[in-house]
Amino acid sequence: MPKNVIVPSGATASPKPMPLFSRVGAFVLTVGMVLAFFISQLIGIYIAGKLVLPADEKTSIGRIFFFGSNDGTVVSLSILIGSVLLMAISVLIIRLKGGSLRQYLALKPFLLSVGIGMLGLLLIFMIASQSLTYVLDMAPLVFVDPLYQSVSSVWLLIFAMVVVAPIYEEVVFRGILWSAIAEQFTAPPYSKNYGAIVASIVTSLIFAVIHVQYGIYEISTIMVLALIFCYARIKSGSLLLPIVLHVVNNGAAMWQYIAQVA
Repeated sequence: MPKNVIVPSGATASPKPMPLFSRVGAFVLTVGMVLAFFISQLIGIYIAGKLVLPADEKTSIGRIFFFGSNDGTVVSLSILIGSVLLMAISVLIIRLKGGSLRQYLALKPFLLSVGIGMLGLLLIFMIASQSLTYVLDMAPLVFVDPLYQSVSSVWLLIFAMVVVAPIYEEVVFRGILWSAIAEQFTAPPYSKNYGAIVASIVTSLIFAVIHVQYGIYEISTIMVLALIFCYARIKSGSLLLPIVLHVVNNGAAMWQYIAQVA
């Protein structure tokens, strides 16, 4: 006869939570969020263009997009509008699937020691990237020129690009998409970190490619930067650290740009 298994009083099994999305669902989510990313930007430019552009520049949708995409005030406001739309979509999807926002988006504190270590890694990346940019004589922020020259307030542009953009981009790419992809590879026969690696590579590649305003060199640099953000999420178990790193990176880049043109 088989021996009885004694379970200590009060002990309960703690199975791993079921994935919020199936593999097909994760694929559809990824494609849908990328489309939502671009559509939200178009909606933002249209709304902001209708509000801000002179009457002769908003006589048609085509003119609104043409003039609005090069107007600093319109682009800044479109980032704010797009962020609201994407954040709302992300929250709605997770809620409809019955998930916890705090757990699924890893909205929790991180260790100070981990944060300092990741800031050090980001600093090394920034120094190396800047050195390579100087050697290759590249100008990665040249697309900011018309925005900076036309924006009604430089602080509006700074707030949109340094604070708002990093928050909603991290929620989308290192948040909901990263979790949806990673959870597909948590059960055997996959190793413990396999899902995190796959999610990091896929989301970083998508994140780099969608930055269509840049060239090949800049997109490659963004790919590495995105992997650093993913590593920060893995290392800290929190989405807040990638957000902080993203803000620091964008802030440093914007400070450098303004210092050069001022």
